[in-house]
Amino acid sequence: MHAIDSLDEYTQNDHLKEWIKEAIALCQPKDVWLCDGSEREYKELCQRMIKNGTMIPLNPSKRPNSYLCRSTADDVSRVEDRTFICSKTKEEAGPTNNWSDPDEMRKTLLKLFKGSMQGRTLFVIPFCMGPLHSPLSHIGVQITDSPYVVCSMKIMTRMGKEVLNVLGNGFFVPCFHSVGMPLHNNQKDVPWPSNPQNKYIVHFPETREIWSYGSGYGGNALLGKKCYALRIASCMARDEGWLAEHMLIMGFTNPQGQKKYIAAAFPSACGKTNLAMMTPSLPGWKVEVVGDDIAWMKFGEDGHLYAINPEAGFFGVAPGTSANSNLNAMQTITKNTIFTNVALTDDGDVWWEGMTPQPPEHLINWLRHEWSPNSQEKAAHPNARFTAPIKQCPVVDPDWESPRGVPISAILFGGRRSTVAPLVYESFNWEHGTFVGASLSSETTAAAAGQVGKLRHDPFAMLPFCGYNMGDYFAHWLSFGRKADPSKLPKIYYVNWFRKDAQGKWLWPGYKENSRVLKWIFERVDNKAAAEKTAIGNLPTKDSLDLQGLNLEENDLKQLLEVDREAWQQETQYMSSYFQQFGPHLPEGIKTELNALIERLRS
Repeated sequence: MHAIDSLDEYTQNDHLKEWIKEAIALCQPKDVWLCDGSEREYKELCQRMIKNGTMIPLNPSKRPNSYLCRSTADDVSRVEDRTFICSKTKEEAGPTNNWSDPDEMRKTLLKLFKGSMQGRTLFVIPFCMGPLHSPLSHIGVQITDSPYVVCSMKIMTRMGKEVLNVLGNGFFVPCFHSVGMPLHNNQKDVPWPSNPQNKYIVHFPETREIWSYGSGYGGNALLGKKCYALRIASCMARDEGWLAEHMLIMGFTNPQGQKKYIAAAFPSACGKTNLAMMTPSLPGWKVEVVGDDIAWMKFGEDGHLYAINPEAGFFGVAPGTSANSNLNAMQTITKNTIFTNVALTDDGDVWWEGMTPQPPEHLINWLRHEWSPNSQEKAAHPNARFTAPIKQCPVVDPDWESPRGVPISAILFGGRRSTVAPLVYESFNWEHGTFVGASLSSETTAAAAGQVGKLRHDPFAMLPFCGYNMGDYFAHWLSFGRKADPSKLPKIYYVNWFRKDAQGKWLWPGYKENSRVLKWIFERVDNKAAAEKTAIGNLPTKDSLDLQGLNLEENDLKQLLEVDREAWQQETQYMSSYFQQFGPHLPEGIKTELNALIERLRS
């Protein structure tokens, strides 16, 4: 901990010093902690949280330096209806964002933040999104009253004193957070402080600011994650000519040692983490992970598109993760991991649905209740998470922290579609690929609050994350492609691992077998795999997918690669209706591609 009078020693950044002083005057904390990012600091804060009941240390012989945290039942996921884009006008935010007048919102927030940290410590967290010395990286500073946030940000970002040395007197994004529960008159704290009546996750795109109040959970509170890395960064990318995307980045290497990097956009909880660190079923093929959630991409001097992962950790969905579905994730989280809203075993370890074939006979579930296999409640919340360093992953890519980034050969879009969408198809060109991304829809999951299983449009898997008018975002993608040499642009694909037959049975085994689809994509990039041109794009021929050793019935394969014209004609009506909301902001290029698809389906 540092005294506030040591601010001049802590940072040379005049704007940062003034902001810290303003925050102290507004929030009235009992003390101030200027974070240095050290292991000693991390351990001290963990001990504080253990004492407060926020953290439970796990059995060190089973999971060294790992902890379980349990939130309250009303603070378990992103809250999209309390997430605001406060651009100057509502039109700039667009129809898919919640807009609020920036001046009015500032007044509301100033009232809420006034005295909000009484009885608590104000922490200052300098962090870098991306490798410290990369020209693709950007810096932020978060002020928070949550030690859980400090420890999570240490895992999820490059955090601490070294960031301030790189920052100097330069630009940073201020990220202001409070759990919204001041402690008055020696009031006793609670294990998970929050303010469910007053939740606000607010972005000011023009001034590049983030304010968050009332929630201590995930992307609502770890402001480097979706708030900075996507909502604010998407605005920076639009203005500066790059891309900030909700995409994994992975290296895929063939048996001959040739590697290609792939970026892929799926809505949350649709298998990004599993794909990013998959163990391929195909002999001799290898997957290595650069990142499982976010990609920042710029053109290099050679005209190719390069990507960095702005994060340093995984914030992965735990339920469903197992040695069978994602062995590399399970090996990553054997130590130095924070688990949130999973169950506690009797021997001091963690468990969640899908982790083992048979559940334990007894657990304490995420609600702190006694649990057995006969319980009506879930053992873990469906959006329970693990927070772990990427560097611990056994298949981390050697270039995952390359300042230059890695060259992207293919971009994948995908979601959960039990019908209509085939297993994989290739777009005809960048414009058509942009249309494929813009028309993406998926069946909803537990990662966002709301109804599960409902089909919703999620363009580019960015619906909750684009910081400006989505119609203008489509235009940015189109113009981005026009700046490039078409021969150097990544090829764009659509994938769907979730197709079902009429009886509701999965048609595709998924997980490690998805490497068969990636192999076809890899070979298509080199123009070596065969494809059949259809109305919606180029599909694999029956013989160009490597299905050797896979017990897939002929009829299942037929359904997986089927393009049902009638279903697709209905799909275009659905797309057309969706696109109408963007009005004059919908680019001509998207209209042209939609009309071309309608014509191809008629012919």
